[in-house]
Amino acid sequence: MPLPPSKANGYEATPLPLPDMPPPPLRPFQKLAKKQRALEILSRLKVMYPEAPCSLDYTSPVQLMVATMLAAQCTDARVNKVTPALFQRFPDAAALAGADLLALEELVRSTGFYRNKAKNIQAAAHKIVTAFDGEVPKTMAELTTLPGVARKTANVVLAHAFGIHEGVTVDTHVKRISALLGLTKQTEPVKVEQDLMKLLPQKDWENWSIRLVYHGRAVCTARTPQCLKCELLDVCPGAAKVRQTAAKAAKARDDRKAKASVGEM
Repeated sequence: MPLPPSKANGYEATPLPLPDMPPPPLRPFQKLAKKQRALEILSRLKVMYPEAPCSLDYTSPVQLMVATMLAAQCTDARVNKVTPALFQRFPDAAALAGADLLALEELVRSTGFYRNKAKNIQAAAHKIVTAFDGEVPKTMAELTTLPGVARKTANVVLAHAFGIHEGVTVDTHVKRISALLGLTKQTEPVKVEQDLMKLLPQKDWENWSIRLVYHGRAVCTARTPQCLKCELLDVCPGAAKVRQTAAKAAKARDDRKAKASVGEM
């Protein structure tokens, strides 16, 4: 059995197979209603990725907020290489608010868009100190008043720092795969989130996102999705062409074997 994702292994997640089911290519496609499909996929994701921790390293809500801000258009793995030095030097909101901006920029440079990120991090930290007594607020309305903090970052902070599920975190993996699974036709993250919130139980909003992220990294990659190895193949409308191609290839192989058998008689 593969090790669960953790800081020690770089949050690598290998999906576990679904028990008592044939290999994905041998399963007939299930035409399910959208909500039923969403719940079936959620159930499978929980089996495939029984442990799904947040893949950003942090020790406090403000550190999680900063790490999530840095993860915009950057991989979590890269962020986790940057934050140890950043948090050692500026461990809390007060330190970040009083940081030298050029030093802050240099520490986050490799995450991309570093000037804008550094400016927003410092401004958000300053507001936390001046408006919220140095504590990261615990509501969506308050969090999204912080510079650089939109719903995605706020959802991550609320769910993982405080156990509050206000919405569904929509990153590139969640947006792309939710569309492939036929659960949304929207392209704007906020509208994708609204669609998903209607389909999923509130208590599962965040673990849907985190497990879909793991699945996007391990199986349903953007460039080379491994559809024929995917445990969601039979409930994924986006993989219809892959299934059809596989079926035709299998039929062609069977035809060739049948002709070969006749020729040997």
